[in-house]
Amino acid sequence: MMKRFRYGGFIPIYDEVDRAKMKICYLADAGSIHTQRWIKYFADRGHEVHVISKRSCHGIEGVKLHLLKRLPESTVTSALNLLITVFQVKSLIHEIKPDLLHSHIVLDYGSYGAFSGFHPFVISAWGSDVLIVPKKSMILRALTRYALDEADLITCDGENSRSAMIDLGTDGNKIRLISHGVDTSLFNPNHRAESLRKKLEIHDSAAVISTRRLELIYDISSLIKAIPYVLKDMPDTRFIIAGEGRERANLTELAEHLEIVNSIIFTGNLNHEELSIYLASSDLYVSTSLSDSMALSTLEAMSSGLAVVVTDSGDARIWIHDGENGFVVPTRNPEKLAEKILYLLKNAGDRRRFGSANRIIIEKNADYYAEMEKVRKMYEDLVERYRR
Repeated sequence: MMKRFRYGGFIPIYDEVDRAKMKICYLADAGSIHTQRWIKYFADRGHEVHVISKRSCHGIEGVKLHLLKRLPESTVTSALNLLITVFQVKSLIHEIKPDLLHSHIVLDYGSYGAFSGFHPFVISAWGSDVLIVPKKSMILRALTRYALDEADLITCDGENSRSAMIDLGTDGNKIRLISHGVDTSLFNPNHRAESLRKKLEIHDSAAVISTRRLELIYDISSLIKAIPYVLKDMPDTRFIIAGEGRERANLTELAEHLEIVNSIIFTGNLNHEELSIYLASSDLYVSTSLSDSMALSTLEAMSSGLAVVVTDSGDARIWIHDGENGFVVPTRNPEKLAEKILYLLKNAGDRRRFGSANRIIIEKNADYYAEMEKVRKMYEDLVERYRR
């Protein structure tokens, strides 16, 4: 494939034979499972995939990783790092000569892509980057708006993210709703493992699971504060808290203070395969997030056939119809959270009915392969537009 260079980027010149396969360059956190799922889909289908990232990851077959070099972060080096990073990104793009550039997370990978001047350019908003970050300062708001304005197309996984970007002045016509999607063959009720329950010493007890990261935004402390209310009525209940994060020590200390440590299993980080077994082997899923679009972790739990109790944030009510396939509770309300957990643990019929409904919802509306096929078509249309 030939390309000619122009100021700020490349203009692809295609031969008809080149249209089947694309050379795609991602600007994204290579260490994130979300990034890895996007790039693996296209690499597995024979497209040439490059990833420019500040963080490394275990090798993904067929993917070329380009690591960015940066100075240690400080107030003094932040502006300098931006200049250094943009220079590296532009140099790498010049070397790679991709058909399409796709940044994941508006700040900071989206801004790097915007400053590179390359087109066609896609940005994926992940939630907090458009819901929270622009509210922190005028500079962050301006950078967010600039990155979104420079994008040819934007994807997000929730109506609240879409609305937030439109409020920032983004043209709604270039926003596409794309779910991160769930591999329904992996996250499947049939993967329930009694051997895991035995290993965790759950036995015949009810198991409640949370798979959100241990960060303030996900408010795991509200779940821990709800546990004593549940144990008062159902003392054998076990709570599985999967994942890691900066709040781990604080959450452990809170559990010790409430004298409920023996009822909690902190698993640490789980790989995707392990996570699917933990979900299928649990009885109920809980998310206490303070801000979301629609969390992939919740969709994975639904695909695993679990009833869910989630906080009223983001697009929760679009996916969870209260009393039909789960419950939506107020944020930071441990007592109400405990009330709904207890209801579902005590009413096995409703719990199973909700879980079965959730499985059907995911199969119809959030299948990973179907969502990635939408992205493939979006890429092809965008590349073709620039070819013309």
